[in-house]
Amino acid sequence: MQFDIRRFDIYRKVPKDLTQPTNTGAAISLACISFISTLLLIELYYFITPEVASELFVDIPESGNADRIPVHIDISILNIGCQYVGIDIQDDLGRHEVGFIDNTLKTPENNGAGCRINASFKINRVPGNFHISTHSAESQPSNGDMKHVIHELTFGDTIKGFRQIPNRKAFHPLRRFNNTNRPSHASHDYLLKIVPTIYEDLSNIRRYPYQFTFFYREYSPYQPHGGGMIPAIWFRYDIIPITVKYTEHRQKFYTFITSICAVVGGSFTVASIIDSLIFTASELFKKFELGKTT
Repeated sequence: MQFDIRRFDIYRKVPKDLTQPTNTGAAISLACISFISTLLLIELYYFITPEVASELFVDIPESGNADRIPVHIDISILNIGCQYVGIDIQDDLGRHEVGFIDNTLKTPENNGAGCRINASFKINRVPGNFHISTHSAESQPSNGDMKHVIHELTFGDTIKGFRQIPNRKAFHPLRRFNNTNRPSHASHDYLLKIVPTIYEDLSNIRRYPYQFTFFYREYSPYQPHGGGMIPAIWFRYDIIPITVKYTEHRQKFYTFITSICAVVGGSFTVASIIDSLIFTASELFKKFELGKTT
């Protein structure tokens, strides 16, 4: 007896003449195809879009990259000219710089009555502060109004290009912060908690941005008619000793294929069950109408 491999065929074919197309079956088939196509597109999107996993460390593992933190600030002082205002930097290691000028650009605003300061500098990884003040000016202004708008304040590397990074606002919570509705004699105090962060993309490229939160308060060191200190804008910071690491990773290909098979197989199975139930119910209903039920 000749061996016939067709005996192992579990997908036996039914002749087309023995099948019966129905309007309900066509509608279910179209709905099933649309449903499967939608799910396949969703699965493809999640496959090509990297997922981001997060970890926590005590301090930054690469200690060599943790010596100093880059800072970028872009701020407008509305009512004090550029000849008066500057950046001062202090920290617990004894650093005390008055009138920091490196990588600092001052642009007159408000017809020369105000000043926009755009500066980049580095701070040590210890508690400290930097502030906008008139301490470095040769003469003090008659007006101590420190109303301001913070256009940008960031720490560490930029996150531009890293679209999957979570909670992006935490890296620049003071962006476009308008502080022009305070009393003209008030000093402004921003208390910052800085969180070191590592972000590693699919190409194993790492960046070291810093998230931070802030708390704002104001106080009045200066009385217009009683003398005293000219107000300032203080940014007092403290470094959190825990580092957050974000790592991009892509879904495994076999996981993607498994999901595709589950979507296609499951959808067709459920659709065939629904079609069978509807067809059986309609046939019973027709028999009932014709009085042929037994």
